[in-house]
Formats: sequence, structure tokens, C-alpha cells
Amino acid sequence: MQAVVAGTAASGILVSLLRILTKAVYPQDAQGLRKSANLYFIVTIAVMALCIIFYNVAHKLPVIQYYNQLKAQAVNEEKEEKGNLGTTKLWISTLGDVFGTIKWYGFGILSIYIVTLCIFPGYITEDVHSKILSDWYPVLLITCYNVFDLVGKSLTAVYTIGDAKAAIAASFARLLFLPLFYGCLHGPEFFRTELPVMVLTCLLGLTNGYLTSVLFILAPKTVLLQHAETAGLVLVLFLVIGLAVGSILSWFWVI
Repeated sequence: MQAVVAGTAASGILVSLLRILTKAVYPQDAQGLRKSANLYFIVTIAVMALCIIFYNVAHKLPVIQYYNQLKAQAVNEEKEEKGNLGTTKLWISTLGDVFGTIKWYGFGILSIYIVTLCIFPGYITEDVHSKILSDWYPVLLITCYNVFDLVGKSLTAVYTIGDAKAAIAASFARLLFLPLFYGCLHGPEFFRTELPVMVLTCLLGLTNGYLTSVLFILAPKTVLLQHAETAGLVLVLFLVIGLAVGSILSWFWVI
């Protein structure tokens, strides 16, 4: 799971680097924007082609085959134990059990992405301004967020919080970012300068990346091996809901 979430962060950095490159090289007119769009599509097609190749190669790796065999064995054993249940009933029962086990991990993910999408990218691109950096300001803020998001998602390869309660509590503690960013709009003059906004944006990305990675790593370990994939799907559902709710709530910055 750590590789998956780190990959999403790496894609953000790639987009940010492309934006910096196109903004620096191409003129900001219709022709320049067309060239920028063409470059984005070329890079996207190349990356998608590589992903298709690597995805098919990954299934042939010995470690992947080993865990697939373990999962298949566990699934067969479960079917033998619960053979009297229909496939649909078994799936519903399994889904309910998995949801009950990992629901607080899911609520943590939900909280993370509601807070993040409330602020990023709408607030960063529309509500804060810099006379010094001008229109480079939102580009650099987005780049900082993406860089630290990747750093956070990669840190779990070095150290992962073992205490699930602490990770979930930290996810809800990110709600403090909302009043802090509000202070960057309406607070003391120092808070409305570039440095506090830059620091908060980096922390937003770092905590988003690290806590997302931690929860996605810990949650599947709380269920049986054959249900780990289902646990991941449930977490993704929470993530998508968080993205949607956060995007809607981000409009309140306009008020």
C-alpha cells in the first residue's frame, strides 16, 4: 500500500515540475498554452504505457505470486468453512465484518481528505497572494505541497507508527489546519505573508502523505489475509467520499 500511495504523490510532483517547466519556457498566450497541453498529454501517454507494462510484469514477480497463492489458499479454506452460505451472502457478511473492523481507520482517512481538499488546491490557488512571487506563488505552493506529500508517503518505508489510535487521533487533529489557514487570510499581518503560508502548506502535505500511508498500511493488517484487498477497497471508498466532501466545503472560503 505504501508504494501505491507514494506513486500518487509522485504523479503530483511530475505535474508540478511540468507546470514549472511550461510556465518558464512557453509564453502565457493561446499558443503557449496549447504547447503546454500537448506536452502534458505526451507525458501522460508515456506514463500510462509504462504503468500498463509494469502492472503486467508485477504479477510475474515471485513475491507477488507467493502472496497470491497464500490468498487463494485462505479463500478456499474460508469457502469450505462457510460453504452453506451463498456467494452473495458470504460477500455481504465479509464486507460487513471488514467495515466493522476498519471503520475508524476509514473515518481517519475521511478526515484527512476533507481537511486537505478544503484547503488544497482551491485556497492555495485563489485566496492567498504574493506581491513578490506574483503568479508564481500558487505554482510554488502546489509544488511544495506535492513534494512534502511524497516525503510523507515515503517516510513509512523508514518508520511507521505502530499505534493505530495515535495515527487516527493525528488524522482528526489535522482539523487544526482550518483555523490556521483562516488566520493566514484574516489574522495578524505576519500570518498573511509568504513564510507562514509556505510552512503550513508543507505541513499539510507532509501530514496528508504520512498519515494516509500509515492508515492504508495498518488497516489491512487488522483483517484476515483474504480480506485485506476488501479492506483496501473500503478505505478507498472513504478516501473518495473525503475528496468529494472536502471539495464541496472548500467553497466556504469564498464566503
